[in-house]
Amino acid sequence: MTKIKTDILIIGAGSGGLSIAAGASQMGADVTLLEGHLMGGDCLNFGCVPSKALIAAGKQAHAMETGNTFGVTPVVPQVNYAAAKDHVRATIDTIAPVDSQERFEGFGVRVIREFGEFISPTEVKAGEHIITARRIVIATGSGPFVPPIDGIDGVPYFTNENIFDLRDQPEHLIVIGGGPIGLEMAQAHRRLGSKVTVIEGAKAMGKDDPEMAAVVLDNLKAEGIEIVEGAQAERISGTDGSVTVHTPKGDFTGSHLLVAVGRKVNIDKLNLEAAGVEYTRGGVTVDASLRSTNKKVYAVGDAAGGLQFTHVAGYHAGILVRSLVLGLPAKAKTDHIPWATYTDPELAQVGLTEAQAQEKHGDQLTVVRFPYHENDRAIAEGKTKGLIKVMVVKGKPVGASIAGAMAGELIGMWAMAIANGLKMSAIANTVLPYPTIAEINKRAAGQYFSPKLFDSAMVKRVVRFVQRVIP
Repeated sequence: MTKIKTDILIIGAGSGGLSIAAGASQMGADVTLLEGHLMGGDCLNFGCVPSKALIAAGKQAHAMETGNTFGVTPVVPQVNYAAAKDHVRATIDTIAPVDSQERFEGFGVRVIREFGEFISPTEVKAGEHIITARRIVIATGSGPFVPPIDGIDGVPYFTNENIFDLRDQPEHLIVIGGGPIGLEMAQAHRRLGSKVTVIEGAKAMGKDDPEMAAVVLDNLKAEGIEIVEGAQAERISGTDGSVTVHTPKGDFTGSHLLVAVGRKVNIDKLNLEAAGVEYTRGGVTVDASLRSTNKKVYAVGDAAGGLQFTHVAGYHAGILVRSLVLGLPAKAKTDHIPWATYTDPELAQVGLTEAQAQEKHGDQLTVVRFPYHENDRAIAEGKTKGLIKVMVVKGKPVGASIAGAMAGELIGMWAMAIANGLKMSAIANTVLPYPTIAEINKRAAGQYFSPKLFDSAMVKRVVRFVQRVIP
């Protein structure tokens, strides 16, 4: 056994782990990084990156079929599904060097390609190494959760971890799960020419604002995706090329099955009991500083049991670099964290939804809205489906919901406003180039002030006075 002493030991080379390793090592800390699988973690290899690449391929195919209103004769695209997957692989390969072992060793990080397991509160065994660290960070991420549906072990099925390796186009893809992953993959495959059925045990996009979710779901259905809600998968049967999902609402048979019902945190193999680290099914139990019940052990990203997004792991990494490396106080919060679902149209959220804001703030809440169909750029682009809602309390936004084109980009302005405590006036005073989709944000802010200016008797009296008195 080789014994290693280090300042910071990081278990997991995904977004959070890599960000901490890069920052800490370049500031002078001795850093050891463990990764028993792929550098870059789930996001690079099985999640955000490959899914967006496949979505982009689907978008190109869809554009060929929908140009009639622009004077472009629609044609049926000739889709080479394997070539679309080549685009996915090329995207991963282009980004991979940024997350590579070689790059991080260049920063001075000691990279060990082994899984880690606690053997004491301060020691981790990784292959032939026993590592003692002043601080240990669990950054192991999450993987697809496969529910114990009767018969699932006897049929071929895909998750996000292997769907991108599939080279033969599904004739009919059955998706179990109507959340972001399931719906993104459903639309991408439908646009690439597959028939698609989505089976959801409760409500599709059930965690999102219902009004905003309806904008997305209506468009998915219009594109030919069958979405069956309230259809809990009770049993699965079939063989390769013909899989049937049995539900209370009927049986659904397809050529391929994708299971996308949620995520499970990757902590099972860490032997957390040996470290005195408490945890639940949702992840490691941490406080606001991301410290576990063992004061030397921290958790970030999905492993910390909160919001499961790559950018949250990156945000957590910044918190720990500040506290572990610089010794400065730092705490994580969630009210300024945005997220997006990359369907077409997109759906994005930051802060409180309308229902949450109503429950928390009651009569103090003002909800302002602005529709996409009144935005000049959206009209020119034919992207008029959608709207924005902003929840405002005492002149400050406490939440924003956007469903429509580029929602994932537009939400950034509201995330910045909430993170920095800006008022609605900061958005209203911002001058934007015309015509842009981003003007939807400014017009929403304008909707907040319009009643105060145009419906106020006091304002009208002042204006009449000014017009009479000032020469």
